Amino acid sequence: MVWCLLAVVVLSLAGYRKMVANREDDLVHLHDGDSGLITAQKSVADRLGWIDKWGKILTVLTLVFGLAIASVYLYQGWIESAQKIHV
Repeated sequence: MVWCLLAVVVLSLAGYRKMVANREDDLVHLHDGDSGLITAQKSVADRLGWIDKWGKILTVLTLVFGLAIASVYLYQGWIESAQKIHV
């Protein structure tokens, strides 16, 4: 259940990143008269940086947790199969 919740959070964060990136301006504004555009561009870049940081952290956490769950599941299956042979 916890792994599914983590996976949903990672996918939701990816969707949110896509929505924020759609508002990103692909042009670099250097003129002083475009200070409003520069501020907006910096704001979007900061938001994308924050999303990317947490996206990486949560993705690694989800993968490690999923591998741990799979390892426990396989280990339990191996132990049960070994007990059936010895009984």
